[in-house]
Amino acid sequence: MSMNTIWVDADACPGVIKEILYRAANRCRIPVVLVANQPLRVPGSRHICTVQVSAGFDVADNYIVQHSQAGDLVITADIPLADELISKGCAALNPRGELYTRENIRQRLNMRDFLDTLRGSGIQTGGPPPLDQRDRQAFANQLDRLLQENARE
Repeated sequence: MSMNTIWVDADACPGVIKEILYRAANRCRIPVVLVANQPLRVPGSRHICTVQVSAGFDVADNYIVQHSQAGDLVITADIPLADELISKGCAALNPRGELYTRENIRQRLNMRDFLDTLRGSGIQTGGPPPLDQRDRQAFANQLDRLLQENARE
């Protein structure tokens, strides 16, 4: 896989994860594009840019799908978006360091749909726990692995 660009579903991406991505962009000289429906402040770097899309359901997701290419990496916690990107030949990594793959995405979609059904029937399922140091480290390690694989190609 030759990675051309790292795309970030930036509206929901934690700031600490963005910081890791900014350092990786400059260290590896790879473009990082943050897509959000609000203005973002990013460090001045020729490797980092933002795209502001209009507000609306899935507008940022649709932009990423339309502009990403096979081999690109997308940072997202949005499981349906990850599924669409994997089908397109992109890699998808969530902010907790889990790499979505063809092998695990169906199970993630089924669990998401199950929890949506529970919430729809009034059962409180709670959200994910806050991002902690272990999550940040898992993300940084997985990102480094992917960047090293890309550098060897």
